[in-house]
Amino acid sequence: MAADPNDPLYQLLLDEKIEEFNKQRAAGKTVDLRGASLRGRDLRLMNVDGLDMRDAYLRGADIRGVDFRNTQLEGASICEAKISGCFFPRELTAEEVRLSQEKGTRMRYRSIRIVKKSEMPKSGTEED
Repeated sequence: MAADPNDPLYQLLLDEKIEEFNKQRAAGKTVDLRGASLRGRDLRLMNVDGLDMRDAYLRGADIRGVDFRNTQLEGASICEAKISGCFFPRELTAEEVRLSQEKGTRMRYRSIRIVKKSEMPKSGTEED
């Protein structure tokens, strides 16, 4: 499923009514923003906590100060977006964010694998 252009919360974003969007979110409403086109919108102070924004198009958007740490952004593009003060998910490297902001690439999550101590290679200091 992708972003529904008729969704009232999506419409609030398109109209840049961020304060009302945040009030609706605080009241328990949510919105699917997968593939959403938010090009050039002023989204400062937007509450994105827990939202799915995979494949969203944020070219030229003002997202300064937005906390995306708990937001799904894989495949999103932030070309020429204003990103000062943003937090991004730990799965996105700084290089990935830079490439998307400068070149318009879709952001790819890196794989994070937890290695158990028992799986770590021996240091080689032990004798056979």
